[in-house]
Amino acid sequence: MSTGDVGRGASRNITSYGDAGFSRYLRGAFLGAAGFDQQDLSRPIVGITDLTSDFNPCHRALPSIIENVKRGVLQAGGLPFVFPTASLGESFMSPTTMLYRNMLALETEELVRAQPMDAVVMLGGCDKTVPAQLMAAAVSDVPVVLDVVGAMTTGSWRGERLGACTDCRRYWARYRSGELDQTEIGEVEGSLATTAGTCMVMGTASTMASLTEALGMMLPGGATPTSPSGARLRHATQTGRRAVELARDPVLPREILTPAAFENALHVLAALGGSTNAIVHLLAVARRVGVAFSLDDVDRVARQTPLLVDLKPSGTRYMEDFHNAGGVPVLLRALQDRLDLTHVGVSGRPLRDLVGSTDPPAAWQDVIGTLDSPVGAAGALAVLRGSLAPDGAVLKVAAASPQLLQHTGPAVVFDSPEDAAARLDDPALDITAGHVLVLRNAGPVACGMPEAGSLPIPRRLAAAGVKDMVRVSDARMSGTSYGTVVLHCAPEAAVGGPLALVRDGDLVCLDVAGRRIDLLVDEDELARRRGSVGRASLPARGWARLYAETVLQANLGADLAFLTAAGPDDPGAAG
Repeated sequence: MSTGDVGRGASRNITSYGDAGFSRYLRGAFLGAAGFDQQDLSRPIVGITDLTSDFNPCHRALPSIIENVKRGVLQAGGLPFVFPTASLGESFMSPTTMLYRNMLALETEELVRAQPMDAVVMLGGCDKTVPAQLMAAAVSDVPVVLDVVGAMTTGSWRGERLGACTDCRRYWARYRSGELDQTEIGEVEGSLATTAGTCMVMGTASTMASLTEALGMMLPGGATPTSPSGARLRHATQTGRRAVELARDPVLPREILTPAAFENALHVLAALGGSTNAIVHLLAVARRVGVAFSLDDVDRVARQTPLLVDLKPSGTRYMEDFHNAGGVPVLLRALQDRLDLTHVGVSGRPLRDLVGSTDPPAAWQDVIGTLDSPVGAAGALAVLRGSLAPDGAVLKVAAASPQLLQHTGPAVVFDSPEDAAARLDDPALDITAGHVLVLRNAGPVACGMPEAGSLPIPRRLAAAGVKDMVRVSDARMSGTSYGTVVLHCAPEAAVGGPLALVRDGDLVCLDVAGRRIDLLVDEDELARRRGSVGRASLPARGWARLYAETVLQANLGADLAFLTAAGPDDPGAAG
């Protein structure tokens, strides 16, 4: 290896031996043992993340996607280097992948910084992987392009089209209510997820893929091709080619992740009726690049932008239908009057040019609507405040029951997800359909903020035909879930938030039109209760301890305080 070209290719980020020339010489020796010659090492190096794991079936097709990225890199004259990171399989990690999102972001950030690469392609898919990669990209000093594994294709059971995981929850609710027996639910289980890929509804994975494209961190058309398709592989090859171009003529993520990018992404989120989890993730990414962005922005845009995409759980269709109707490029065309068309992403082309070369939603399809003929009204998402959530809470209105959007009822309080699991189906539990289920100690500090907020309807009520109840918590819920579920209440109970003060029988008032969630208890009584509320104990050691000591609240993105643009003195830090 030449001892020149210090800052590029294999000469980038040299190992510290106290002798730079020796460092490059030694690196060249080991690369030679791996079969690389001087011609290879004269090319730009493109790193490619590998999140393959047997614990993450959603990423089963990732090896073939990686090979296509590598092919694109080689075609463009670059040298691909694949490196592993943590995978975070959504249904295979305890207590929740959200606890490890920041760990993956930190790992990815550090590996990109430490290893020699002139650009990087970050390949993710399953729910927390793409947010973590965006968080890492936000602080990268090399160009980054994201791509995803894509969604599964749908299955069927007894003639009905099925998809994970909104239909998972719907059929499980039917099983809990006694409508399905053990054999039938077993058949459904085998029909829900039939290919590699992420959930094929507008859950968190699909939402974050779409928002990554809207932010400009993915090449156009990448969010929606299904995992098994040739379109997915072709997009991977294009991504590899573009990464080499960016290595030669760098554009850094911080130049792309501008206020205009986040504003555009919010309009797309509202038009999708997307996952409430995306709000936490966007807040985290924005805080890493120092963009002023808050829950107020989410609510402002959601009030303006109608639902334009008919996808479960806010609609009836699946990701392959969205893709066949034109995907995110056609949605952006439909939204063009609301977007900042001067924004330029990794494609290098202004959004104005991209939407100008895309046809509007076609008349033959009814998956993607227009601003003049939307799928649903504005306000698919809502941000609530009040005495139960002074710093904010969120609700997916598009997946809620209209009759419950204005509701006052007595609380039934659960002190943890485990408490809820133990007591919800107790026949002795005094509960009616008019009660409000309150779950606390499920926020970031308490236990990593699991997807426990969409509490199941108590079995006795489900058997009587109750389909929905108002639920309030400091937890999250899966983007595939539905119901009148108030989430992310901040500050959380574990740090002394108002949820810690609720007692069984207290009246809770939900007023979505007024954007309020309130505990109807007088202030003198609340003051008395505050004296008896303590803080949660911290985990003994390891990542969970570091997380609990430094994590921000949900309204600030639940990142670690010392990783935000504000640094360790971020006022939202847990400690």
